[in-house]
Amino acid sequence: MDGPWFEDLAVGQVFDSAPGCTLTEGRERQHQAIVGDRWRLTLDHHLADRVAGVHPASPAMVWNVAIGQSTLATRRVRANLFYRRLALLRQPCIGDTLRTTTTIVALRENSRRKGRAPTGLAALRMQTVDQETRPVLDFYRCAMIPLRREQPTGHADDLDAVGMQLPQPQPDALVPNWDRDAFLAGRRTEALPEPGTVLDVATGDVISGAPELARLTLNVAAVHHDGRAAGGRRLVYGGHTIAVAASQLLRALPDLATVLSWDSCDHLGPVHEGDTLTTKVTVGPSLAAPGGWRVVELRAEVTAEDGSSVLDWRLSALHP
Repeated sequence: MDGPWFEDLAVGQVFDSAPGCTLTEGRERQHQAIVGDRWRLTLDHHLADRVAGVHPASPAMVWNVAIGQSTLATRRVRANLFYRRLALLRQPCIGDTLRTTTTIVALRENSRRKGRAPTGLAALRMQTVDQETRPVLDFYRCAMIPLRREQPTGHADDLDAVGMQLPQPQPDALVPNWDRDAFLAGRRTEALPEPGTVLDVATGDVISGAPELARLTLNVAAVHHDGRAAGGRRLVYGGHTIAVAASQLLRALPDLATVLSWDSCDHLGPVHEGDTLTTKVTVGPSLAAPGGWRVVELRAEVTAEDGSSVLDWRLSALHP
């Protein structure tokens, strides 16, 4: 059980045997304790009943479980480079069960460097459904995976084209049928800042509970569990970094209701246990959406305490 290695992968290969994962309140509270989820509808069940009629799950937990289920294909991963075209096709609720199918869509071997073990890049498409086979997520990611042997594989696919053949997700079509007035009732809210506004979250969050989050989300990538596989210091699961950024995003814009889609999300540098992260949020344009909501484009840029950039995340979110 030490693979797959890069040369074991083939375009069209499917990984669909990860266990399904039921989203429970206990699992969500564990997730919240590790990453600091601040989504109002996941924390306040009375509000959720009035707004949605159900208890929506944290969108960060949803994508973290789906990514974790996809790691059967990337157990030997060295790093994750990017995510593209993620769309939350529906907002799952507590009690739903997620199942993810992962398909290899492109492979490219990296240039050889003296003194470094050979690696390749595998682009994957993840498609997640619930217990009724209703689509939940559809997205792509790119993982760097080592070769077992020195022989070249000849894989040279164009990774720039991955996901671009599909139409761009239309965030306004992803807006759930939630009651905006009930979401706003009884509290003071803040106006959405003008496009171009930059919001700096001044205080950082330390990365803790990293292997616990990986276990919670079914992530089996060795670098998140075994320091030897990561070169002596465990790497943090990329979804952990993104979820912490989402928590800081909600400190900057506390009235956000959920995430609808990602245009892109690039890992610019590694994150390790104990690192402290801060986020800069740039507000983009917003559009009117069904039910009186607005869909706002956002960019979250995450920095570690040494000043290095570790994440560049572009997303669309739901704002009242």
